Amino acid sequence: MPIDDITLLIEDEMDTAVKYLRSEFAGIRTGRASSGLVDHLKVEYYGSPTDLRQLASIATPEANLIVIKPFDPTGIKDIEKAIKASDLGINPMMDGKVIRLSVPPLSIERRQQLIGQLKKMAEACRVTIRNARRDGNKAADKEQKASEMTEDECKNCKELIQDLIKKYEAMINEALAAKTVEIQET
Repeated sequence: MPIDDITLLIEDEMDTAVKYLRSEFAGIRTGRASSGLVDHLKVEYYGSPTDLRQLASIATPEANLIVIKPFDPTGIKDIEKAIKASDLGINPMMDGKVIRLSVPPLSIERRQQLIGQLKKMAEACRVTIRNARRDGNKAADKEQKASEMTEDECKNCKELIQDLIKKYEAMINEALAAKTVEIQET
């Protein structure tokens, strides 16, 4: 496997991990209403878990209000049950054919808990990209042992992988810092 293929494969794994982290960060409550809080909630709909965004339109008409309007009005009870079962800490209010979620401001203690949760998620993402680095280095060593790659090419490949890990760790740190600032704002 050539150097380009190894680095491309590793970069793809790292990119996927960072994208996943960002989508998880979008679901963390900040005290401001955001459709990202409920987008990926799983709703037990006719026996299969389905993302809320596939079942309803989600809007944020005010800074502290999320309005969920199901495409199928019969699924409103299932959506309400999923919201109550989630760890959002928001009580849904049914209003006929729509659900309203009033997002209360966060307490200082809750903000600290959320920041701790963010840090754990960021560290899990770092572990994932380090595992990708390990796999890439193993692949380079394997290619060198099979005489399909020279020692210099193997060293260059490992350096490229290390540069990738630095790039993606910087992305993780940026995402963590941005979300931390967002949570600390009132």
